[in-house]
Amino acid sequence: MIIAVDGPTASGKGTIARALARHFGLPHLDTGLLYRAVGQQLVRNGGDPDDPMDALAACAFPESLLADPRLRSEGAGGIASRVSIHSAVRAALLERQRAFARQPGGAVLDGRDIGTVIAPDADVKLFVTASVAARAVRRWKEMRERGENRTLDSIEDDLRARDERDTTRAQAPLVAATDAIILDTSELDRDDAIAAAIAIVERHRA
Repeated sequence: MIIAVDGPTASGKGTIARALARHFGLPHLDTGLLYRAVGQQLVRNGGDPDDPMDALAACAFPESLLADPRLRSEGAGGIASRVSIHSAVRAALLERQRAFARQPGGAVLDGRDIGTVIAPDADVKLFVTASVAARAVRRWKEMRERGENRTLDSIEDDLRARDERDTTRAQAPLVAATDAIILDTSELDRDDAIAAAIAIVERHRA
């Protein structure tokens, strides 16, 4: 069983995808982490995230980089959003993601284009979304716990900018697949969002 979980930044898709993987005993891939690794490698290389050749060169990152906790930072997410618009970068990471999805038994993948590009034949497709205001509060709480000091307004501005890049890029824009089930988590807490996602998958299995 392949489960595709797409959605914008801070919508809760990663939390939901990890919970689905645990519940159904499936391997999980956070595809956004691959783009964050490309961004981090680009910084190491001293490259420009808006230069497609610099971004492509950074796709040759070592596997060990995926364990770097700095990939979870807000800055790494911003650079990842910038490098992900380059078609050469997306092409370089495409087969890696598809191979993960096609492994025996299936998998859970979350990202921006899983249900539309990476695994269009997924058994279940979820598009997890939430209002910018709700997402900003979540991100602000996460950052505060890490000791990072940002205002809600600045976080909202950042989320809107990233949404704009993700939804308007020429290749594999962030969009719900036509057969995806929309799960709006704006008014849901973590446990309720997970329960709703599990129920959706269970209905499809039945």
